[in-house]
Amino acid sequence: MADPRGFLKVRTRRELAERPVEERIRDWFDVHAEDGLQDWTREQAARCMDCGTPFCMSGCPLGNLIPEWNDLVRQGKWEEAYNRLSMTNNFPEVTGRICPALCESACVLGIHQPPTMIKNDEVTIIDQAWELDYVKPLPPARLSTQTVAVVGSGPAGLACAQQLTRAGHTVVVYERDDEVGGLMRYGIPNFKLDKRILDRRVEQMKAEGTRFRTNTEIGRDITWDDLRSRYDAVVVAIGSTVPRDMNIPGREMDGIHFAMDFLPDATRRVYGKEPVHGITAKDKHVVIIGGGDTGSDCLGTSIRQGAKDVTVLQIMPKEPSTRPDNQPWPTFARLYQKTSSMEEGGEYVYNTDSVGFVGEEDGTKITYEHAARAEGFVSDEQGHVTGLKVVSVAPGEDGPFTRQPGTERIIPADLVLISVGFLHPDTTTLGEQLPCDLDARGNVARDDAFHTSQEGVFSCGDAGRGQSLVVWAIAEGRSCAAAVDAYLTGEPTELPAPIVASQGPMSVPGG
Repeated sequence: MADPRGFLKVRTRRELAERPVEERIRDWFDVHAEDGLQDWTREQAARCMDCGTPFCMSGCPLGNLIPEWNDLVRQGKWEEAYNRLSMTNNFPEVTGRICPALCESACVLGIHQPPTMIKNDEVTIIDQAWELDYVKPLPPARLSTQTVAVVGSGPAGLACAQQLTRAGHTVVVYERDDEVGGLMRYGIPNFKLDKRILDRRVEQMKAEGTRFRTNTEIGRDITWDDLRSRYDAVVVAIGSTVPRDMNIPGREMDGIHFAMDFLPDATRRVYGKEPVHGITAKDKHVVIIGGGDTGSDCLGTSIRQGAKDVTVLQIMPKEPSTRPDNQPWPTFARLYQKTSSMEEGGEYVYNTDSVGFVGEEDGTKITYEHAARAEGFVSDEQGHVTGLKVVSVAPGEDGPFTRQPGTERIIPADLVLISVGFLHPDTTTLGEQLPCDLDARGNVARDDAFHTSQEGVFSCGDAGRGQSLVVWAIAEGRSCAAAVDAYLTGEPTELPAPIVASQGPMSVPGG
């Protein structure tokens, strides 16, 4: 059992050191100067209280056996810790780096002290497992005659594919990009998630028997109905990729892009690949609309590309530094935390709404506002953006974001990146070729066993849940795999606890 007095002996929480800002903004390597295993790692793991009711496990959508592997870290039993961790999580090297750690928000110790370093323990276990060669392919002992197509190679698709392969089914993963990984590959910057981490997992999956088909877009290269006719089951794990746009006057001007057109190009350049959109922040005044994790990623990327300056706009107020009353323990609390990118530069501006763009058309400076367009003062041919007109907001007669008179100003901008989330998956070709019912938000509707309205077609991850977190994607992928296996074998469906399909919005914000 865990040291019953560990949390009394060690009250201070340690964090991994990061490389100096002036050094790391010149490259695309991990921002950390240390890996997970340090002299104090086992001591920090001893702070886990081994609670009678471990709320950390219920806070984690995967139901990770956190107290068990925390105590194994304390003892330095890396292989046993890896075996416990792998029982519930297919890709802890990913969640240990980019998950917002819902488990730590639910840590009982966190009520009165800084919570246990669960996330760091997780990534330390898996890094040690790779280092000590504990991670081995786990091919099935016996193959079934059943085949499954998994469309999409993000965390949900990969987790589902790995579980089904290990169950003995023949699984083919289809990915429209040239590399496997979804947004883990072409959405999260390399300084947060080195792509070699993905590559070694893909190689493990190939050794287990999973097959991959990249540069293949279902709906164009292969029709959805043709795919269904080829396989005994199809899993739709295409993510939530339709970006939320902004109806701001002047939106059509050059120099205004979605974040997910900007970030993938940055990764492609790092690995010597041809950019698709050719967007760069070099020598530009950059404005990022939206201050979530994606906005932070755009900030760090812009700084590394050599932007003149970067401004990040949030319509929301700055998050509190302590848990607010309406987000009680053990729920996930949105607290202010500086990301590594925020420490590198840029300016965050809160309580600010966007009014209209400023641009140049034939050498004439124009402010694009609703009134101007309505009166015909703005032509249909848009120029290039040079600025963004904004206004401060506060609670008032028009709601929580009432515009405050006299606060309008213009922020210079040569490049504007829209980072305000996603609406739903792109189901255009799916709807035409293999119509599945959609929910009210445009996601692929499914029942509690992840089954869509089409026989033998399942949906999981953001495609069915809506935009959410990587840990939820993996959890849904695993549960969907159990449901597909039950469908193929005729066995009763038993979803891995504690996950069931959810038709509602994600339980926590961000990610």
